[in-house]
Amino acid sequence: MYTFKYKRAASVIEAEKAFKAGEDAVFLAGGQTLIPTLKQRLAGPSDVIDIKHLKDLQELTTCDGAVIIGAGICHADVAASAEVQKSIPALSYLAQCIGDPQVRNCGTLGGSVANNDPASDYPAALLGLGATVYTSKREIAADDFFIGMFETKLEPGELILKVSFPIPKRASYAKFPNPASRYAVVGVMVAETNSGIRVAVVGAGPVVFRLPEMEAALSKSFTAEAINNIPISAKDLNEDLHATAGYRAHLVGVMAQRAVGSIT
Repeated sequence: MYTFKYKRAASVIEAEKAFKAGEDAVFLAGGQTLIPTLKQRLAGPSDVIDIKHLKDLQELTTCDGAVIIGAGICHADVAASAEVQKSIPALSYLAQCIGDPQVRNCGTLGGSVANNDPASDYPAALLGLGATVYTSKREIAADDFFIGMFETKLEPGELILKVSFPIPKRASYAKFPNPASRYAVVGVMVAETNSGIRVAVVGAGPVVFRLPEMEAALSKSFTAEAINNIPISAKDLNEDLHATAGYRAHLVGVMAQRAVGSIT
């Protein structure tokens, strides 16, 4: 691990000032990606700014037809939240599927969303539910937020404060996990929202994406059979030692049908 300066910020404003003052600063929330990266010397930041305990990032409530979750809330608290379980049980289940107990009790919503690992679960929830990301500078719709592998609309020094998840009419998440890491080989969130059907896929490609063909089919008939024969192209899908692109394409269809089948 390379030498760096550590600062525990007392407020969002202080965190932003510290980031600007650093030559190559990074934010530290749950540290589930950053700490291993530092240990392996894959990153050498000048400053590490700890934002884990900021009160402005700890909100978890239901308001105006949406579940509001602060960026500093850990996965275990999302999974255990009575508010989340009542309003969006699929989101509670998704959080419960992340990693292992240590990861769930350390990793945060904001950290996961900002990191945008292609195999992480939360992007499926944001895109599938039509969420809105609130940052220290603006609000960004989930449809516009994820733009590439480990890449988002966030600007340097811009902090995620909270995410607003509109409460759907019904929703479900189905995941084929890597047996060791619990990352999604493929994960699919299916939701019937006030604006229509949304289907979001993680793990299969370099960035979370929607499936308009499935959304259209489910809008006509919300059944697993309605999407049984929809072809999924393997072009541009991820391929590694865990699964070929073709196998991931197959899993997208299987997971989507399981998600629909669990709520019909």
